[in-house]
Amino acid sequence: MIRILESILWSLAIILLIGGGLYFTCNLKLIQFNFIEMFRSFKHKENSKITPFKSLTMALAARIGVGSLAGIALAIYNGGPGTIFWIWLSGIITSSNSFAESLLGIKYRVKDDDVHKGGPSYYIDKGLNNKKLAKVYAILIILAYIIGFMTIQANTISKSINDYTGINPLIIGIILAVITAISIFKGVKSIANITSFLVPVMGIVYIALSIYILIANIEKIPYILYEIINGAFNVNTFKFGIISSFIIGIQRGVFSTEAGLGSGSIASSTTDDNNGVKIGLIQVLGIYFTTFIICTSTAFIILTSDYLNINFQNINGIEITQYALNYHLGNLGIIILIFSIISFAFSTIISGYYYGESNLKYLYKNINTTHLNILKVITIILLIIGSVINSSIIWKLVDIFVALMAIINMYSLLKMRNIVKKEVMSYKSNKNLL
Repeated sequence: MIRILESILWSLAIILLIGGGLYFTCNLKLIQFNFIEMFRSFKHKENSKITPFKSLTMALAARIGVGSLAGIALAIYNGGPGTIFWIWLSGIITSSNSFAESLLGIKYRVKDDDVHKGGPSYYIDKGLNNKKLAKVYAILIILAYIIGFMTIQANTISKSINDYTGINPLIIGIILAVITAISIFKGVKSIANITSFLVPVMGIVYIALSIYILIANIEKIPYILYEIINGAFNVNTFKFGIISSFIIGIQRGVFSTEAGLGSGSIASSTTDDNNGVKIGLIQVLGIYFTTFIICTSTAFIILTSDYLNINFQNINGIEITQYALNYHLGNLGIIILIFSIISFAFSTIISGYYYGESNLKYLYKNINTTHLNILKVITIILLIIGSVINSSIIWKLVDIFVALMAIINMYSLLKMRNIVKKEVMSYKSNKNLL
């Protein structure tokens, strides 16, 4: 029953994500390819509390979680190398959705003490004038991130460390919960500061590692590229009743980049900059970085190994990546992976918590500190639970939540397409750019 529901929801979600992405790509005249303006958009005021760069790293922190390590591994394991092609293509097409949602996030955000808060709940309410749908989305975000995404991160951290060191997952979960508590009790500015440090560091280390492995296996690259293209268009993968490489590729691509889910606009709304077009372009750059650098690095690390010779049980996905790195680098690869997992997953946890908090504040306008502290305690407890439960259960829940978020957000973006177009036209006339 759950599998049937998941298939139906994802069929509709993919139609809206790809259809909406193609619409915004054409209607906004390939705006996601204006790389010069993307890099210009990072300029900010000197006294900014949360700069566009910090808001980008917060969004990247949520995106570059274990979805970029475990999720990509699962995509390859279940759908073959061809899934990577569809992840690339969906990244390009759906990045225009990310632009639109970030623009609307800036336009309809509100003040939260001395910072801003926004995202789909706010622009569905104020831009679409649909409070009921906005509340449904807010509830979904809380469920998806506090219960789903964050517990997956905890599960992946505990599983990878346990496999290598033998430390009890419960102990690992408790340590992770304590560290998370210290971070989230300090507020959004602290979260932005942490992610602005962690994301560049973890990105540089992971990219350097990937480049080394690619150079060491350079002779395998042409064959891998052939496998990716051939697998993507192999008609045998499209049999009725079997989840194809296309579906899995789009699904995992959306899971990794979050383009079209609306969640990235929650992070981008925190910046002090008021220009929605600039912030939208910066978020597009984040989609490309996640898709073509981090996710592709993971894919090539796995595909240059002999991962198909191993039979994995109770699969999370991370054990495939872990095996591939051990294959290439021995124990050093495992150590680097554990460092990457902790960095990626922890940054996702604290960003994901903020997404949940922001939407709880939307649901309860006069929420007090006590209620927020209750959310923080629940989050900490769920991290401990997530470190010890079966990962397949979490993945199924997250896939359903993500599909529902995509459907609601893409419906809303398309309903507000004329507002997006108007904002872009205004920016073009003022700057004579794009």
